[in-house]
Amino acid sequence: MKIDDIYNQRRKRWNSLIKSRRESGGGRHECNSCKESFSYAELSDNLWICPQCGNYIAMPAMERIKSICDEDSFKEIYGNMTTSNPLDFPDYDNKLHINQVKTGQLDALIGGSAKIGGNSVIIAVLDSRFLMGSMGTVVGEKLARFADYAGKKKLPLIVFSASGGARMQEGLFSLMQMAATSGAVQSFKDNGGLFISCLTNPTTGGVSASFASLGDIMIAEPGALICFAGPRVIKQTIGQTLPEGFQHAEFLLEHGMLDMIVDRKDMRERLSDLIRLHVRK
Repeated sequence: MKIDDIYNQRRKRWNSLIKSRRESGGGRHECNSCKESFSYAELSDNLWICPQCGNYIAMPAMERIKSICDEDSFKEIYGNMTTSNPLDFPDYDNKLHINQVKTGQLDALIGGSAKIGGNSVIIAVLDSRFLMGSMGTVVGEKLARFADYAGKKKLPLIVFSASGGARMQEGLFSLMQMAATSGAVQSFKDNGGLFISCLTNPTTGGVSASFASLGDIMIAEPGALICFAGPRVIKQTIGQTLPEGFQHAEFLLEHGMLDMIVDRKDMRERLSDLIRLHVRK
């Protein structure tokens, strides 16, 4: 089977999955802020922003790709990679299967080639619905491969992070991905590659402490929690009251850790502008 046929089959399956969820209602999704619930179709049409209070709800990776990339331009790369259970962690195989069925994905990271505003890019998206977007061996290996592929093709690399950090079920194998991804991204940048890191809620733990913080341009969504350890853990550790909004996107922007905060509805246009400014003619 030709590689284009694989891409087309995958795209059709994704579109069919989204269509079926919209038509069936896809269940009710509750906003964790105002507690109102909405159908899949309602949230999809509003880019997974609560129609009632404007709160940002976790966005499925396929929906984010669809909202960012030019129509029918995305072609998945390394889409058949799936993890094993290297430590024989109890019930891990079952959890992987449950999350694969729930999300329609083999693991937490999806990526490939695409166009944004007519500009060719490599884009990768973490999905927090898959074991909280945690970084195991497959996520780390795929991210490193995306960076290498982007370097060979001389294309910008755009990564949307949404993660609880390293995947505990894979232990040291997971922690080693921090070094592997950081090294791959740095090598890509050292060879002239443009890396745009987009941080969504939440981006924490080993992901925030590795590749997610290495962007040439650092972007966050409004209100995103971005940290290594959460505010509750830090407060308990140091025994002090933390500043208002500590570790959220607005606080980090004010203190020079981010370049900009971009609303979800403006993300595609802003990325298109940034790529166009930096692309070599």
